[in-house]
Order: sequence, then structure tokens, then C-alpha cells
Amino acid sequence: MSNELDLRQYIAVIRKRLWLIVAFVVLCSAAAAVYSLFFKSPVYEAFTKIIVNQTSSQPAAGQLDLNQINTNIRMIDTYKEIIKTPAILDKVASQYPQLGYTTEQLSKKIRVSSVNNTQVMTLVVQDIDYRKAAETVNAVSSVFREEIQHIFKVENVSILNDAPVDALPEPVAPNVPLNIAIAFVVSLMLAVGFVFLLEYMDDTIKTEADVLEYLGQPTLAMISKMSPEEAGASPSSRAARSYKGGELERVTVEK
Repeated sequence: MSNELDLRQYIAVIRKRLWLIVAFVVLCSAAAAVYSLFFKSPVYEAFTKIIVNQTSSQPAAGQLDLNQINTNIRMIDTYKEIIKTPAILDKVASQYPQLGYTTEQLSKKIRVSSVNNTQVMTLVVQDIDYRKAAETVNAVSSVFREEIQHIFKVENVSILNDAPVDALPEPVAPNVPLNIAIAFVVSLMLAVGFVFLLEYMDDTIKTEADVLEYLGQPTLAMISKMSPEEAGASPSSRAARSYKGGELERVTVEK
């Protein structure tokens, strides 16, 4: 005997417990929405952009040195690492005590990125207070621009733009639609998996096909489930009900 389920059996299993799947998915999606809207604090993002340009000793504009540009681009990765080191963040913490961050906390909050083959770096800080995020990222950018001159003896770092402190941006997190979508997909997978687990663990015999498959014997008779109305009906009413051909009550044996 094969215990493998074909496609129709899979669909039948899902349909049989569809209410359980729907209830679980709706509950999880609603819980994700409620948590995102009412329990998760909004997070704001502030950023600055820094460019690594030519040094003042390079030829004037119009006589670009491609080798120098390529060198500046390769230096981006080095600068990205230097920004998050104590050489920079220690000075940020000491020069801007009003921010209330330690070097370790600043290192975790600062995110540095760059687009390939460009001389521009982006510094990003996220916080539940936008003003504090803007002040922090501006402070790190300013200190980095000053300190990199002493570390590499160069003056090729400029700040393209500071984060506006008094802006009123929209929060970047929580992303309510994304959280609901993730909850929907994950809960649907869990619910379907749980339903198939229940079906796999259920070894009871329910139909004539189960009797034939597992016992290899035909079904001689079945006891039907009666509704409360049928159970309370009078004997004459039950006698008046229709019968199917082949039922034992309608069979007579000649002697």
C-alpha cells in the first residue's frame, strides 16, 4: 500500500481544515499590524554625503588626473572603515557630549555606504528622535573631515550636504505593509505545514476507501449519522423515509 498523497488528496486535506488555516493567518497578520502600529516606536533616518575629491595640489579643473580619481575611489573602502574606529568616534563622543553616546554605541548606530565607482560616501544614522539622528550624523561627518587630514595628511574630503536638523521626515520604520506581508507568508506556511502534520498523525479510518486500502476488505454496512430532528422523530416518520436499493432492511430470504 502506498501512503503517498496525490494532488487531489493534498487539496482535500487543505479544504478540510481551511478554517484553521484562514483563522491562523488572519490572527498572525492582525497581530503584526497591531504591533507595528501601536507597540513599535517609529524610527527616523538622517544622512550626510561626503565626497573624496582631488587634493589642492592636483591640476586645475579641466585637467583631470584619472589615476588620482581611481586612487580616491579605492580609498573609499579605507575611509569607510576609519569612520567607525575609535580614532574618529572617541572624538565625537568627547566633543559632543550632549548626544549621550559612547564610542561603542556610535559604532553600532553609524552605517556607511557608497555606490561603486563613485567618490561619494553616505553616512546614515537611525534613531527614534529625528533631531538627535541628524545631530549625530552631522557630528560624525564633521569630525571625520577634520581628523582625516591628520591621519592621512590629505585634504581631499568634503561634506556635500549636512542632515537638516529641523526637518520633519516620515519614519523609515516600522514598515507596516512589509511586516504584514511577512506575517502573512510565514503564518500561511506554518498553518499549511501544521495541517498536513495533523493529517499525517491521524491514523483513524473514516471512509469505505480507507477500509479497503488499509484492511483489504469490502464494506458490508455503514452506520449513518442522524441529525437531532431524525433522532426525535416518531417511528412512523422514520419508517416513511426513503430507502436505498440494497439496504439490509429491504432484503428478504426465501426458505
